[in-house]
Amino acid sequence: MSFYNFENNNPEAEDIHYMKLALAEAEKAFAEDEIPIGAIVVSKNRIIGRGYNLTERFNDVTAHAEMQAFTSASQTIGGKYLTDCTLYVTIEPCVMCAGASYWTQISRIVYGAREEKRGFLSKGAKLLHPKTVLKGDVLAEECAQLIKNFFLKKRQSF
Repeated sequence: MSFYNFENNNPEAEDIHYMKLALAEAEKAFAEDEIPIGAIVVSKNRIIGRGYNLTERFNDVTAHAEMQAFTSASQTIGGKYLTDCTLYVTIEPCVMCAGASYWTQISRIVYGAREEKRGFLSKGAKLLHPKTVLKGDVLAEECAQLIKNFFLKKRQSF
């Protein structure tokens, strides 16, 4: 677990800080030739869960970054509910991950770049728990660029 103390209570700086850490998780996925999406779960300035896409390694379509981070966080706290926690994820969650977030009762989701085709917002924002606050476009360009670089690399290797 990591602990960070944010003086001046600057929520914007806090969101940028944690999104950079989610991007570091996405870089791990990129290095492993996985779609580079990273996620972390934070509670009271402590990282309690981390994850990145592992769908290729596990041959499992459900091994998304968010799912890995939820599982990690639940193991850390010894419970399935993530109230008073924030999920930071580099790309807007898909329907599956938004649905899973509903069941965790997570307080907040902060995402980097939109996912116009497969993101849950294109299907209906009511997938989140009613108490979950959603914030997007945190380091959106950096998050989107990592995905673009990944698919560009994929196209060049064919």
